[in-house]
Parts: sequence; C-alpha cells; structure tokens
Amino acid sequence: MLKIENITKTFNAGTVNEKVALRGVSLHLKEGDFVTVIGGNGAGKSTMLNAVAGVWGVDSGTITIGGVDVTKLPEYKRAKYIGRVFQDPMMGTAATMQIEENLALAARRGKPRGLRAGITKAERESYREQLKILDLGLEDRMTTKVGLLSGGQRQALTLLMATLQQPKLLLLDEHTAALDPKTADKVLTATQKIVEKSNLTTLMITHNMRDAIAYGNRLIMMYDGRIVVDVSGEEKKNLTVEQLLSLFSKASGSDEVSDKLVLS
Repeated sequence: MLKIENITKTFNAGTVNEKVALRGVSLHLKEGDFVTVIGGNGAGKSTMLNAVAGVWGVDSGTITIGGVDVTKLPEYKRAKYIGRVFQDPMMGTAATMQIEENLALAARRGKPRGLRAGITKAERESYREQLKILDLGLEDRMTTKVGLLSGGQRQALTLLMATLQQPKLLLLDEHTAALDPKTADKVLTATQKIVEKSNLTTLMITHNMRDAIAYGNRLIMMYDGRIVVDVSGEEKKNLTVEQLLSLFSKASGSDEVSDKLVLS
C-alpha cells in the first residue's frame, strides 16, 4: 500500500545551514499495516511523513501509494489517497461550524457539489454511529459548534474526519502530543478501533516509547535520517522500553538518545 524507495532530502543544500534530513530511506507497508515511528528530535520522522504527504519534494527516490507513483505529484493531488491528523488539535476542523457540518464536509471531500439538502437523515444517523466509536459523548452533541469542544474532543473528531472516506494511507503526526495523558489514551484507543475496523494502512509518529510499543503491528525507529530499528510481530509484542533503547544503541552505534525520547 505504501512503498518508499531510497528517498533522500537535504534542506538548504550548499549553505552553512545545510541539513541532511533523509539518507536513503526505504520502507514498505502492506495493506492494513499499523506502523509506529519513533526517534529523537531531528531523526527524520516528520520529514519522512511530509515527504509522503507531498509537503515538499524529495531529492531522489520514489514514493508509491496503492500502486500509484506519487513522487512528482503536488500535495493537493495526493490528498485523495491520504488522511492526515496533525499535532495541533486546532487544525483539521472548522471551529465555527457544527460537529455534523464538519463531518459532512469530510464526507463530501472530492465529490461534486449540488443543490440538494445539506445533511440527510440517513447521513446524520451514520455520523451518530461513527461518533460513538470515539466514546466521548459527541454523538449527543452533533449540533454543537466545534470551537466549544476541548482539544482532545477536537483531535478525536479530526481523526474521524480524516478516516471517513477510508483513505489508502493514514498519517498521524504526533496527534496526541498536545493532549493530557488521560485524553491522549482515549484518542489512541479510538485510533486503534478506527484503524482496525477499516483495516487502514497507518503511519503514526510518536515521542512516547510505551505508545510506540503498545499500538500497531510494527515499530520503526529513526536516527540521523535513517531507519535503524524495524521490529514486528511477536518481537514487537514482547518488547520493553529497555530492550528498545538497547536495540537503538546497537543499531545507531550511538548512546545519544534525546532527553525527550527517554522522558516519554
């Protein structure tokens, strides 16, 4: 479903601010894979995600989504293949519109507009059922303006909107980092439910090693623009934080683990 082949990316090449962000990264995801991505600051996690999303082009290599080579496609043309949730809960929703109106916008993305009624009874019922998955009581508040919701509620709604049309690939860019631990747990539980229910192929960046181990069927760790650890199956299920740090040190040849990574 996703094939990243030997991609490289350097920012400000040839200047004193030159930064090599990706060094020949290759990654293949099968349909339904839920891959957690972890690494210290500057490891290349967000650069890789943004390269897949088309936020910027890569210097070399190819990116294929669902059999379609999207390497040269601009971000807006890749949007039909991708659902994305950002770190900031304020992004991804329209604050002045109601919950059901936000969901209707997401459901109509990429479809031709007409002059028919805004939201049908059947659609409203469908949205209500979808909201129940989040377990936040939003199904009883469908006419509430999104701007009145908490950060966690908005992020959960954004997640639902991003997956409403079942994209070929779901990108989660530290989507619980701005939330308190209890709310983050709820959003992660909802994430797992939605991903499993629709068998979505997912890449989730996180700074939290326990979350990286607990969720998904595969874990990759990045360091200095490369993938240095890649575990899945039983090996991932039985992994501990201490073992993960040990794997990282061996693979990277460095004991440099960012404070943020360890504290998480």
